[in-house]
Amino acid sequence: MKAMVLEEAGRPLILREREDPQPGPGELRLQVEACAVCRTDLHVVDGDLKEPKLPLIPGHEIVGRIDKVGEGISAERLGRRAGVPWLGHTCGTCFYCEGERENLCDRPLFTGYTRDGGFATHVIADADFTFDLDEGEDAASLAPLLCAGLIGWRSLKKAGEGKRLGLYGFGAAAHIIAQICLWQGREVYAFTRPGDEEAQRFARSLGAQWAGGSDVPPPAPLDAAIIFAPVGALVPAALKAVRKGGRVVCGGIHMSDIPAMPYALLWEERELLSVANLTRMDAQEFFPAARKARVVTHTKRYALEDANTALADLREGRLTGAAVLVPDMA
Repeated sequence: MKAMVLEEAGRPLILREREDPQPGPGELRLQVEACAVCRTDLHVVDGDLKEPKLPLIPGHEIVGRIDKVGEGISAERLGRRAGVPWLGHTCGTCFYCEGERENLCDRPLFTGYTRDGGFATHVIADADFTFDLDEGEDAASLAPLLCAGLIGWRSLKKAGEGKRLGLYGFGAAAHIIAQICLWQGREVYAFTRPGDEEAQRFARSLGAQWAGGSDVPPPAPLDAAIIFAPVGALVPAALKAVRKGGRVVCGGIHMSDIPAMPYALLWEERELLSVANLTRMDAQEFFPAARKARVVTHTKRYALEDANTALADLREGRLTGAAVLVPDMA
């Protein structure tokens, strides 16, 4: 197999050849068709997340074909298309797992962080943490749904049923969840980097009611806001933008420090929440909803060996939609 490997945090990935991995009991192997590049991958590579398994193959928005199964897994799964998300394993016995909150498991494994991920031609995954995917869809278009879509969905559920929803950071997750919101009959208000007119045009092209810089107040009070950009300074801005009793949801695994702010921004029963990881139930809910909403992912494709370029484009805000690595890209 070939893989882009992180050998030292803060350093570029290195293309390596390895022996083909073999699935153990309860596991399966996928030949990777596509793996989207998530901002969490960027935080892992840049060293913002401090405990990666090194050396590490990043990547946790994986679409592939099952080409080998381990003990206890039916051979009927061979050849099927499947997806592998960020949450790769849970203990099943801790307080949170037994309370149907497996996203908060005390002993989890995370794909592309504490176990090898999909910036490769092959990947091993727990069979119980893979999802069957549409056979007829384009693999690169499906890949962003495995995290940007799933985390966006979980964030949307946390945001509640409000009609006016603000999305801070209009990248991979926001452009997917905006389409879900519009299908649900909500109004979308898109906040981008100040001066990023391309991203604002993109948001409006998807049906956003309004799009502007994150330094500009929306034209009407929001019922809720989701912050996808990893910028702590957006928290007080979003709290200021929501109405009394509104919610602000932080959808990322990493964020810069939240600055000191007046209590008045939180007062009047505004709520500040975070989202951690995902559950398999989220996937069971999200994929049918995405199908019904006819979600279209906007992607830029890169060859596997160009993973560092994809990460740099994400880091510098040069992407509209999602970056996707395609191992067999000519």
